[in-house]
Amino acid sequence: MAPVPKDVRAFELTSLARYLAEELPRHDRFRERFGTPDIEALTVDAFPGGYSNLTFLVRLGTTELVLRRPPIGPVPARAHDMAREYRWLAALHPVYPLAPEPFLLCEDPSVIGSVFYVMERRLGLVIRDEEPEILRHDPALRRRVGEALVDTLASLHELDASSPPLAALGKPRGFVARQIEGWTERWIRARTDEVPEMEALATWLRQHSPAEAGSSVPSVVHGDFKLDNVVLDERDPSKVVGVLDWEMVALGDPLVDVGMLLVYWVHAAMAGARDSWATVTGRAGWLGRDAVLERYEAKSGRNLANIRFYERFALFKLAVILQQIYLRRLRGQTDDPRFAHLGERVLTLARYAAGLSP
Repeated sequence: MAPVPKDVRAFELTSLARYLAEELPRHDRFRERFGTPDIEALTVDAFPGGYSNLTFLVRLGTTELVLRRPPIGPVPARAHDMAREYRWLAALHPVYPLAPEPFLLCEDPSVIGSVFYVMERRLGLVIRDEEPEILRHDPALRRRVGEALVDTLASLHELDASSPPLAALGKPRGFVARQIEGWTERWIRARTDEVPEMEALATWLRQHSPAEAGSSVPSVVHGDFKLDNVVLDERDPSKVVGVLDWEMVALGDPLVDVGMLLVYWVHAAMAGARDSWATVTGRAGWLGRDAVLERYEAKSGRNLANIRFYERFALFKLAVILQQIYLRRLRGQTDDPRFAHLGERVLTLARYAAGLSP
C-alpha cells in the first residue's frame, strides 16, 4: 500500500475522522455489518495503480473501507462526479451484488477538499502488471478466469434497467451518438498538439454510428470493464467477487463495454502499450479476441457483426482518457512518472485504430 500522495494536501485526517465518527453510526447497514467504528484507530493509505480518481484504504481498527475522491486540480466537465458514482452504486448493489455497497456520500468539500464517498472494501486478487503465483503456471486456470470475466460482463448486461431505481439514472436513447460527441469534445478541450489521426477517427465514428440495438430495453454499461477493475477470489480466481471503478457507468448500448474489454485485453498490447492489461492477457491460456467474442455472444445472444465499430470507439475513448491525464501532468496537477509519455501513446492508439479492418 502506498502512502497518501503528497499532493493531496486537503486530505485532513482530523476532519475526516470527525465526519466518519458522526455519520457512520447513523448508517443502518454499516452498523449491521461492522458495529461501532473505532475512530481512534483511523489510518489512511493510497491504493496503488489507477490513472483517474484517487482511491484510499480507510482503516478503523479491523474495519476496512474504501474512499474515492476526484484527482487534484481542475477536471473535465462532467468527469469525476463522485455523487453520481455513489448513487449508481446505491442502486446497483441490491440487484448486482458484485458492485460494492456504498455507505456515505459527503458533498461538503470542507471535509477533505472535495466531494467523496465511502464504500465497503472487496478483498481478493486484482491482476495488474503481474499475475499472482496461483496463475503463473496454469494456462487452464487463466482460461477459466477469462471466461469468468466475460460471463460477469454478460450478467451485468442482463440486468433489468427499465424500471426504478436504475431507469432513473440514465437516458439510453441516443447513447452512442452522445458518447461520440462527448468524447470528441473532451479531446478538443484536452489536446496539446494537432493529431490529424484523432480528428479523422472522430469523423469516422460519427459517420458510422450504428442504430443502437436494445435502446428500448437499455443495459447497464460499466464504461471501463477490464481485468484490473475486477476482484477475484484468492482461493479460486475463476470466481469474481467484485467489480470496481463505476465512474463511467451509464444506461445504453452494452457493446460499448465489449469494445472496451477487447481494447484492454487485446488491442492495447498490439498497439505497443505496456500496461497492466497488455503484460498479462497475451500469455498462454488467456482468451484471444475470437474466444472473448464467442463466449459473450453465446452468453448474451447479441449480434456482434458490427463489433469493429465499438473497438475503434474504445480506442478513441482510451486515447482521450490518456490525453486528459497527460494534460494534468503538463499543468503540474500531478508528478506521477507513469504519465510522462502518455502523449505519445495517444498517437499510437489513433494510428492503430485507423488500421483496424472494417
